[in-house]
Amino acid sequence: MSRSLSSGLRSLQPAAFGAEPTGARLERIRKSPNFADGSFQNPEGARTRPDGSMIEFAKVYFRKEERVLRAPAGTVPVHPTTLADLSKPSVSGLRITWMGHSSVLAEIDGARVLFDPVWGDRCSPFPFAGPKRLHPAPLPLAALGPVDVVVISHDHYDHLDMPTIKALADTDTVFAVPLGVGAHLEHWGVPADRLRELDWHEETKVAGVTLTATPARHFCGRGLRNAQHTLWASWVVTGPDHRVYHSGDTGYFQGFKEIGAEHGPFDVTMIQIGAYSEYWPDIHMTPEEGMRAHLDLQGGPVSGPMLPIHWATFNLAPHPWTEPGEHSADQARRSAARLALPRPGEPFEPSAESLPTDHWWRLAAAVPAGGWPVVDAGETEVVVAG
Repeated sequence: MSRSLSSGLRSLQPAAFGAEPTGARLERIRKSPNFADGSFQNPEGARTRPDGSMIEFAKVYFRKEERVLRAPAGTVPVHPTTLADLSKPSVSGLRITWMGHSSVLAEIDGARVLFDPVWGDRCSPFPFAGPKRLHPAPLPLAALGPVDVVVISHDHYDHLDMPTIKALADTDTVFAVPLGVGAHLEHWGVPADRLRELDWHEETKVAGVTLTATPARHFCGRGLRNAQHTLWASWVVTGPDHRVYHSGDTGYFQGFKEIGAEHGPFDVTMIQIGAYSEYWPDIHMTPEEGMRAHLDLQGGPVSGPMLPIHWATFNLAPHPWTEPGEHSADQARRSAARLALPRPGEPFEPSAESLPTDHWWRLAAAVPAGGWPVVDAGETEVVVAG
C-alpha cells in the first residue's frame, strides 16, 4: 500500500484503528509464553489468510443468487428488551441475554458481565463502508443499566467497537481484555486503572466473579499494519454458584477438552457458529464444530445448554443467513444436547425447564425451494405468513 493511500485512509477515522502496544505493555507481550517470532501464536497451527484462490472466493461471494441468501428477506424479529425486564432478579441466579452477533449480557451470581459489546451500525473503521447491521440492537446501550465488567475476546471490529467502548468508558465499568488489547482502550479514553489485561490462563476477580482468559484459535488486528501484538481469547466466568464460557472467535481445536477438564462443566456455553467458510477453516467454527466444542467443554456429563453466537447480525461469510441457526438446531437434535435459540434481546435462564427454541429467523427469510425442514417435537416452529 502506498504511503499516500495509507495516510489518506488513516485521516478518515484514525482513532478507530486503535493503538499499538508500547513500553511496559509491549515488554510484557514479548515475555508471554504465547508470543514467538514477533507475534502471538495459536495453540494449534492455523491458516489466518483465506485458503485457496481469491478469484474463486470472489466468484462465490459476489454471485447474485447466493448474495441474496446471505441477508434476511424481511425484518428480523427482535425481542423488545427493556431495563425493567433486566431489573427483575433472575430466579436461578443466572440469566443470559444475547444482543446479537457475539454481544451477550450474562447476569451471574449478582454480577453483570457484558461480552463483546457492539452497538455500532457497522463493524468497520469507516462509518460509510463495511458490513452493516442486519437488525437493530435490542435496546439502547444507555438502557442496559450498570455493567460490572465488559469482557473483550479480541480486537476485530465485530467484537471491539470504538463508539461502544467510548460510551462505556464514561461509566464505572471494569474492562477485562486479552494481553495487548488494552492499548486500544486507553487510546479511546478508558483509564488504565479500570483495565484488567490478561494472558491465557491468567485470571482476575471483579464483583464477586472470577474471569479467566483461556486459549482460542484465531488471530488479531484492526489497523493498516497488523503487527499481531494483541492476543485473542475465550473466557470463563466463575461465580459462587454458576460458571459460563464465551468462545470469542475460534477454530475448533483440542484445547476445548483441556478447558473443560480444568473449568467445566458449564451452566451455559456461548459458542461461535457463524461466519465460517471453507476458505478459512482454521479460525471460525461451523455449527457442527461448535457442537463438538460445546460437548468437549463439559469435562464430563453435559451440563448446561449451548447458545449459538456470532451469527444473524452481520454478513461476514459466503454461507446463507439462516444456515447457522438451522444447522445448530440439527446438531442439537443429533447429539441430544440442550440448545437455546433466543431472538436478539430475549433473556433466558439456562436452568429453566423450557428454553427458547423457536426458529425465529424463518420469519425474516425467503422460504427455500424445497420448504423448511420439519421441526421436531420439543422445538417451536414459527408460522411464516404468505
